[in-house]
Amino acid sequence: MLKKILIGLVVVVALFAIVVALQPSEYRVARSTTVSAPAPDVFAQVNDFRNWEGWSPWAKLDPAAKSTFEGPPSGQGAVFTWSGNDKIGEGRMTLTESRPAELVRIKVDFVKPFAGTSTSQFAFKPEGNQTAITWSTSGQHNFISKAICMFMNMDKMLGGEMEKGLAQMKSVAEAGK
Repeated sequence: MLKKILIGLVVVVALFAIVVALQPSEYRVARSTTVSAPAPDVFAQVNDFRNWEGWSPWAKLDPAAKSTFEGPPSGQGAVFTWSGNDKIGEGRMTLTESRPAELVRIKVDFVKPFAGTSTSQFAFKPEGNQTAITWSTSGQHNFISKAICMFMNMDKMLGGEMEKGLAQMKSVAEAGK
């Protein structure tokens, strides 16, 4: 009887491992909004990490977080590091590409609660006296994150925070007119 239970358990674990392994390795989450402000004004909110406190949804989750800035004050090569509570963890963002009023690309290295790397991108498109902005995050899932994502919807979880951030950025940029 015990042998049958163990065999059954091994089969269940093996099937679960196969299902996890077959999950997509790449992920991408994107959200967009339109801001009633010129592209250079909206771009400035993203291109300088010091402005993120005014709109980033994660900045409000731990007001006591420790943060540092390195490199140039804005644009390519600017670096922001943070260390906070379990809601925001610890990590480092490096601005890797900056095209004025067009694109900002950022390498995000997470240390805690889980190590990992992703790429965030902000694309700006002028539309008359408004700016369409798309914020996307993409990366690779390892086996563990594939398993976690079977039980947690990353698009809803991360996308919801991105929506909050874009709404707050919209308020900040439109107030600066």
